[in-house]
Amino acid sequence: MLRRRIVPCLDVRGGRLVKGVNFEDLRDCGDPVDAAERYAAGGADEIVWLNISAGDEDWRGLLAAVERAAERVDVPLCVGGGVSDAAHGRELLLAGADKVSSNSAPLDRPALVGELAERFGSQCVVVAIDAARDNGGGWQAFASAGRRPTGRDAVEWAAEVVDRGAGELLVTSIDSDGTLGGYDLELLHAVCERVDVPVIASGGAGGPSDLAAALDAGAQAALAASIFHDGTHTIADVKQEVARWGLPVRT
Repeated sequence: MLRRRIVPCLDVRGGRLVKGVNFEDLRDCGDPVDAAERYAAGGADEIVWLNISAGDEDWRGLLAAVERAAERVDVPLCVGGGVSDAAHGRELLLAGADKVSSNSAPLDRPALVGELAERFGSQCVVVAIDAARDNGGGWQAFASAGRRPTGRDAVEWAAEVVDRGAGELLVTSIDSDGTLGGYDLELLHAVCERVDVPVIASGGAGGPSDLAAALDAGAQAALAASIFHDGTHTIADVKQEVARWGLPVRT
């Protein structure tokens, strides 16, 4: 069986590590490169770096920061934020990223997923999906860091991007994000049942059992931010709980 992955998330704005609730009320949590190094040393299986205000960021500054992080950590680094064409993907990979994540751009131009997969291979392409529950009982995909509704069904969008070449999905529940109340397990189960690529669960982890529950629901990886940034729990704490659930994990 494939070992499940525990993934700290670095939401970066203005070159600083931040965290909020429901994508709002962001607070400063320090230097992202220092955090990446700390989490890698603490047993992270992978690190996700999301440039959440990409449209306002200095792209060269982002590349320089990713390069510094890649030099200091020895685990895979997935970077997203502002990737709107293959040239952006290439620059991130050359800077040291192992995978490239894109969220808003594919929603506006779905062909981008295939372009990235053809150029770099599906294993390098992660499509991030920010989803919120709608009145019909399903979930809608949102763009622009959760600010822009798209009218797309999030589960169907997940299936479409996989068909177009995405090798992995990062699925975040906007409703649960930063609440520490646990992941939206129904959303995770629906997406995992619909696609045949790894799914990274995101949004709402309040403790080790929440990550274990997300992995038990079908996700191949569980992402968390607040519990790690605030020092509430360590990666080792989470892995011990995941193993207690009988799920394979690297210790």
